Amino acid sequence: MDAGTAAQASGPVSLVWAVPRVFFLLFLLQACAPARAPLAPLPPISQAPSPSPPQVTPLPKPQEPQPAPPVAESRIREETIKEAPPAPKPKTREVKPRPAPAREPPPQPAEDSSLIAKITARTPPRRAASLRLTEEGRKLLDGGDYAKALSRLEKTIAIDSTNPYGYFYLAKAHHHLGRYQESLNFLDVAESLLGRETFWLAEVFALKGENFRALGFIQRASSNYSEALRLNPGNQAAADGLSRVRQGVETPGR
Repeated sequence: MDAGTAAQASGPVSLVWAVPRVFFLLFLLQACAPARAPLAPLPPISQAPSPSPPQVTPLPKPQEPQPAPPVAESRIREETIKEAPPAPKPKTREVKPRPAPAREPPPQPAEDSSLIAKITARTPPRRAASLRLTEEGRKLLDGGDYAKALSRLEKTIAIDSTNPYGYFYLAKAHHHLGRYQESLNFLDVAESLLGRETFWLAEVFALKGENFRALGFIQRASSNYSEALRLNPGNQAAADGLSRVRQGVETPGR
């Protein structure tokens, strides 16, 4: 046999012998290896129980109060009403209405008060000049210089024709000079310009009464005196004139 055929014949025989050798080597290795401790068995997995829902305990129902019997309640009320003394009534004071204080009339200016006091910063220049001349004429009348007072007073109304005091003292100058009708004419103008100045209106009516009494008109004199006293009860000239008229000193009026 050549080399090729010998190799082919020995191939299977060597493979058969090689397998037992391998198993023998594995056996020796396993026998020589140290023994391993056996692994502890894992504990069995226990399924955790699912949490149960919390138990809700019902609250106790409140006990409803039992109504008392109506008969006993009415008796208690009757006893409390009988036993309770009546409440004292509060003392009320009777408030009497106070009478309203009587309004006193405004103080009247004095008869001899200066007309210069009527001049203020708002007084027009013509009125201020007329009032100054009127004051000068008044002083001349008080001094008995009636003619000079008349000429001075005529200038007052020439400067300011709306000055009621100038007309009044001009009428007074005519009265002292015996010109009673002229005095009455100037008094009518003064009355129309004075408005609601009661003191000066009373002076006008009192002088009218003097003029009418001098002219012999007693009834008209008496009515003018009365009007002057109504406006100003303190008008002495009107009071004296009315007293003389009532005493019948003068002749009956026409």
